[in-house]
Amino acid sequence: MNLVPLDLDRDLDLLHSWVTHPRSHYWGLQGADRARVRDEYQKIADNPHHHAWLGLDDDGTPLFLAETYEPAHSELASVYDVRPGDLGMHVLVAPPASSSSSKRSGLTSAVFRAVMDFCFADSRIDRVVVEPDVRNEAIARKNAEAGFVEERHVQLHDKVARLSFCTRVAYEMSVPHLNPSTIELAHRRLIAKALGEFAHERLIAPVFLGGDRFSFSAWTFRAKRLPMEHWIVDPSSLEGPLDALDFISGLRETLGIPQQLLGTYLEEISATLAGTAWKLTHRRETASDLVHADFQTIEAAMTEGHPGFVANNGRIGFGLKDHSSFAPEAGAPVRLRWVAVLKSDSIFVLSSPEREFYEAELGTELLERFERRLSSLGLDPAEYRYLPVHPWQWEHKLTVTFAPEIARRAIVPLDESTDRYRAQQSIRTFFNADRPDRHYVKTAIAVQNMGFLRGLSPKYMQATPPINEWVADVVNNDEELRACRFEVLRELAAIGYTGDAYHRVGTPSVYTKMLAALWRESPVPRLAENERLATMASLVHRDRDGNALVTALIRESGVSPSAWLATYFRAYLRPIVHCLLQHDLAFMPHGENLILVLENHVPTRVFMKDIGEEVAVMNDRPLPGEVERIRMITTVELKELALFTDVFDGFLRHLAGILDADGVLPWSEFWQLAGDCVEEHAKDHPAIAGRLDLFRPSFAHSCLNRLQLRNTLQMVDLTDQESSLIYAGELENPISR
Repeated sequence: MNLVPLDLDRDLDLLHSWVTHPRSHYWGLQGADRARVRDEYQKIADNPHHHAWLGLDDDGTPLFLAETYEPAHSELASVYDVRPGDLGMHVLVAPPASSSSSKRSGLTSAVFRAVMDFCFADSRIDRVVVEPDVRNEAIARKNAEAGFVEERHVQLHDKVARLSFCTRVAYEMSVPHLNPSTIELAHRRLIAKALGEFAHERLIAPVFLGGDRFSFSAWTFRAKRLPMEHWIVDPSSLEGPLDALDFISGLRETLGIPQQLLGTYLEEISATLAGTAWKLTHRRETASDLVHADFQTIEAAMTEGHPGFVANNGRIGFGLKDHSSFAPEAGAPVRLRWVAVLKSDSIFVLSSPEREFYEAELGTELLERFERRLSSLGLDPAEYRYLPVHPWQWEHKLTVTFAPEIARRAIVPLDESTDRYRAQQSIRTFFNADRPDRHYVKTAIAVQNMGFLRGLSPKYMQATPPINEWVADVVNNDEELRACRFEVLRELAAIGYTGDAYHRVGTPSVYTKMLAALWRESPVPRLAENERLATMASLVHRDRDGNALVTALIRESGVSPSAWLATYFRAYLRPIVHCLLQHDLAFMPHGENLILVLENHVPTRVFMKDIGEEVAVMNDRPLPGEVERIRMITTVELKELALFTDVFDGFLRHLAGILDADGVLPWSEFWQLAGDCVEEHAKDHPAIAGRLDLFRPSFAHSCLNRLQLRNTLQMVDLTDQESSLIYAGELENPISR
């Protein structure tokens, strides 16, 4: 949100409609005509100690009116001892223009914080003063939420007012999202999800009570149980203790959580609750809004995280300010930090010359400034290369953990990026907001999230660009994949620092994954004029009011649900099946790893990303030496799980459940269409159709939460993922004929 000076010539009609609205009766201008409103605000414009501001949404839509004034030059000077650094404030949120606009959850809180941020942006301000009418209970609650303390009631010329103060520190310490009603909703949602997913993984067995009622331990609830043991638990129906941490700790033995890791898992649960509460408070986009939203608005609006994992939003290490600055849902612009590292103490894998690459990503002006910075320290720029660093990583890890390396000038701090970036759902990956044609940047960050510390290993990444080039060649040279317009976003360059003591020890650890980065292609230059982007995770997104984005997309598209889904399956499912059957090539094609290309709200093609860490070749075909790492010789049954577990159970199960619950498309019809897609591919490619039995009656039930519950610090060994898997019997194959 942005505040600009009120312009009476431009804004009078809007201003008049706001201040005379029945909901604005405390503003004191009920029944005023335009002349009187202009007169009142002309007085403010003529007063050097009083200012009026128009508040705009990010898209420029007027949202609120704010006033700031100096109490020493106001009526308040006679009722309290004004301090230097005091600033008075009034705020009026625009009355709803329609019934739909009145449903914007959290708007008033967001506006209030935008005004408070604006007030405290002036470093001279130590305290904000407000004096609302004592009858205005709603604003009193908003004031208390932001950190205001009521001092006393005072008589002003037109009202009895609550004289209230908020210091800078009190405002910084306020946590409006952590309140009883919001955290209760977060508990409800998390316990409901835990009941559904733990039942799906056969960790618990709810008891059928009749109708749609079930019970488990101390909880009763309504739920819809679909095939594949997919549970849709209604959070509002939960009856029982609403404490997700007690729910988990009480089931420690049932869930198989090691005693020594229970605290860590509970911290991830608590952080997930906090993240949910933050998003419920601050994210205001409805499903209808997101139908027409741009790529990064959709990316930031995702509220759920991974649809299968219960503790999916841990981010252990982030503080409150870090969350507001770097979490994808905050949507805040981020400037990356850059350091120079000695070429002799680092690796850089890139197909093109280094300097050409840096000029394209940084621009010549910033690159030359970096070189002058090195020269000013008496260092030779030719001996260094440049590495982007997450601001959190620089502040919390590198300046301490790598202090000797910085002191000996093996690592040299330079400056922040000129371009602004936006954090993606994976936390450590950034989209260039100023130059969308430039590459994504993926950075190391020592934050624990969903079973892993999110570092990057320089040694491991040496093979990443060659692997990406090899996979891209396979995809680009396959006629079927070209027909589906299936593409991969290559990770083209990787850099990592290796000159520290942690690497010299020779033992891989979290410390050998703290200073590295890679660059991935942006999809933006590949778009046609009528195309737009959305993360595939958005297809399982529900807004605060429970409305699904996929349902809104289908309705807005104007095509039938079955036609919409068939087009999506051809873009997503058919290429995955083809890669598996033709090339024994498996990806990790969950929601966050796919970017949809939408035409008229229909997904017509996809981009696959995160290739280096997620791809596997499951045969003995000849591979280049640097690509050999991705070979995984395995059984036919495990090859099939690349479709059954990663696609059917890991993502499409959740999408099918949403469409069924919303009455858009029954579960059986969803999977009939999925089966038709696989069958059509078999008819078109009879020579490879029989290599795997994709229509078998059931498949091994590989469980995700069981992995995290067993070891929340590292769910799987990335060098031997197959041996890390945990099974719980079999699941029925939803496309079995």
